[in-house]
Amino acid sequence: MRTRALLFSASLLASTFLVPAGIGTSFAQAYPNAAPDNSAVNQRDRDQQNLTPIDQSNKPEDVKMTREIRRAIVKDDQLSMDAKNVKIITVDGAVTLRGPVKTEQEKADIAAKAAQLAGDSNVHNELEVAGQ
Repeated sequence: MRTRALLFSASLLASTFLVPAGIGTSFAQAYPNAAPDNSAVNQRDRDQQNLTPIDQSNKPEDVKMTREIRRAIVKDDQLSMDAKNVKIITVDGAVTLRGPVKTEQEKADIAAKAAQLAGDSNVHNELEVAGQ
């Protein structure tokens, strides 16, 4: 009986290590063209003049502005998941939009939503259309 319990425990432990390995392979097979290397983007963001989410102000009015813009973007069912995940960075009322979107239309829609909430002169649109 003890041998059966040990065998069961050993097989359970082995399956714990094998299942995640299988998941990783199936992900790679499902997305063969996915480019995991974003080193160029990381290199670009090292420039001190480019804002990153770390630069987001903690002032209540800046946090509120970022939250309102994010909500407006997420509510829009016409936007892609890439568009819904753009970076929104607000510092002293100035909103910077960064990240990839799928189309020029998404870029314009997101900028319009931000301008409607923050004011046209307070939005810096640095969104990039993927593949361009």
